[in-house]
Amino acid sequence: MKDFPYSESKDTRSGFGAGLLELGRTNPNVVALCADLVGSLKMGDFIKEFPERFFQVGIAEANMIGLAAGMTIGGKIPFTGTFANFSTGRVYDQIRQSVAYSGKNVKICASHAGLTLGEDGATHQILEDIGMMKMLPHMTVINPCDFNQTKAATIAIAEYEGPVYLRFGRPVVPNFTPADQKFEIGKAVMLNEGKDVTIIATGHLVWKAILAGKLLAEQGIDAEIINIHTIKPLDTEAILASVAKTRCVVTAEEHQFNGGLGESVARLLAQNLPLPLELVGVNDSFGESGTPEELMEKYGLNEQSIVAAVQRVMARK
Repeated sequence: MKDFPYSESKDTRSGFGAGLLELGRTNPNVVALCADLVGSLKMGDFIKEFPERFFQVGIAEANMIGLAAGMTIGGKIPFTGTFANFSTGRVYDQIRQSVAYSGKNVKICASHAGLTLGEDGATHQILEDIGMMKMLPHMTVINPCDFNQTKAATIAIAEYEGPVYLRFGRPVVPNFTPADQKFEIGKAVMLNEGKDVTIIATGHLVWKAILAGKLLAEQGIDAEIINIHTIKPLDTEAILASVAKTRCVVTAEEHQFNGGLGESVARLLAQNLPLPLELVGVNDSFGESGTPEELMEKYGLNEQSIVAAVQRVMARK
């Protein structure tokens, strides 16, 4: 099992803020909109440097999406920012009708996704957003794993023509991916090659998968670990190649089973390579108030749950 050294832990939302600032300096067409959550979205540095390219719409998320769609007609590249719950559930009609249907070049940037929002509780902890967004035609769905990858993804989506949903979070997590990485939309990242089982993870669960890989190595299990930062379009070639070798797979995500990464992988395997699959995620449940660490443990989104899923799936080979 490879080692993944890191010098610090940082929140992925700050990676978004850093990427947005860099885009402001390199792409004059990039503009930013926010629904009264500038501090939470780490948009302050962009606003200080480019106040004329920032639009505060207040607590009016549906209006924000409509404004962003209109701005694309004039050649702007709008980045909208609010919590994931408000970026999707509250404005789904506007996204479907004004952005996805007509393929508008809007970048929907969603922070505080999943259970790790923490103490704000179930009303704010959306666990359905990946499913909601990946079902929309024309929509690209990206869920990076750390600060560096979120920054790289933010920069990359500005060069991509079409609507994008970029999902990131509130807690600090190990920042282990390269600062100079080239982010390729739709391309999986092989973190560790192995022969016994494939672990496919996304977002905050990527680091948990690495920790699980180390625990499994102590048991003599050689895990192949893949970072799927792009859930749609899915890197089907990389997944099928890995599972053809290991003959079993575990997926891990901070999302409902329904509509998530695991569901996409299950369909891929059912159509092409029917082999044992286990899912680590949230099983048809809302969240609740608690610290991120307490919630991840209670809902089984940790390295121990991934190890247990590997043991179950290997017994089915």
